[in-house]
Amino acid sequence: MRAERLVALLFTLQSRRSATVPELAKALEVSERTMHRDLAALQAAGVPLWTEPGRHGGVRLVEGWRTRLDGLTSREAVAIFAMGVPRALAELGLGTAVSAAHAKVSATLPAPLRDQAQHLAQRFHLDAPGWFRREEDAEHLATLARAVWEQRRLRIRYRRGDGSVQRVLDPLGLVLKAGVWYLVARAGTSTRTYRVSRVESSAELDETFQRPTDFDLASWWQRSSARFERSLYREQVRVRLSPSGARLLPQLLDADLALAALAEAGPPDADGWVEVHLALEEPDIAAHQLLGLGLDVEVLGPPSVRAAFAGLTRRMAERHADAT
Repeated sequence: MRAERLVALLFTLQSRRSATVPELAKALEVSERTMHRDLAALQAAGVPLWTEPGRHGGVRLVEGWRTRLDGLTSREAVAIFAMGVPRALAELGLGTAVSAAHAKVSATLPAPLRDQAQHLAQRFHLDAPGWFRREEDAEHLATLARAVWEQRRLRIRYRRGDGSVQRVLDPLGLVLKAGVWYLVARAGTSTRTYRVSRVESSAELDETFQRPTDFDLASWWQRSSARFERSLYREQVRVRLSPSGARLLPQLLDADLALAALAEAGPPDADGWVEVHLALEEPDIAAHQLLGLGLDVEVLGPPSVRAAFAGLTRRMAERHADAT
């Protein structure tokens, strides 16, 4: 994007005493004609550029002029300004910080670049939660976030099943997954995940804790999520699929799971049906998922899933028997 490239050009000129147009074009991977246009755009935006003709000449910024964006890459500068204040950051109490960052970048960038960043912000928007989902109550999120920042122990009451339990936690981080907030915290020697909407009460304690030096939130979450997914798919189900059923399978199940299973299927029989092995959830859930394949699936096993599937189809037939 041009806005990003122009900011990159500013940083390049700021880091070099002088550079020729071919050198700048090579550094930014554009043609020399494009570089001439970009330099003219910076001059038009009020950036004081000095052009020195001759064999050893080049382009440089007027001595003493700086963008005051040292340490930011061009992508970061444009992204910070183009991004609005995401609701997630506002919920964490960081909305003011993002607004302050916007103000600093806005005050520093030349007006044309600022306008292009605003132009970008009007065309891209992040909306994390899925469709048809009510927003969960995250009443205690601000307290949890403050405890994470300050490394302060928490006492929470957490809803579990029909009752609730009390826990003293070392809060290590917060994760937003598909519009749902989760607290990652250590209780004793084990690290667990707590759904924020199930926190019934929370209170910061006077004592702080030492964060494990080897703990990385993103890595831990990735491993934990993978374990959770594996725990869900514990039923090994064998099915026969018609050609239509095989085409429909990725639309009804996790697409990656379905495509991997189809890739490992044996050759089709004389009628084009194939036998596929699927890792699915418990029998009742697996039967409901496979029901969407209608007449294009036959459940071969295990017996628990076959029986659950047969029960569903039988009840559907009985419900519609009076229509014939």
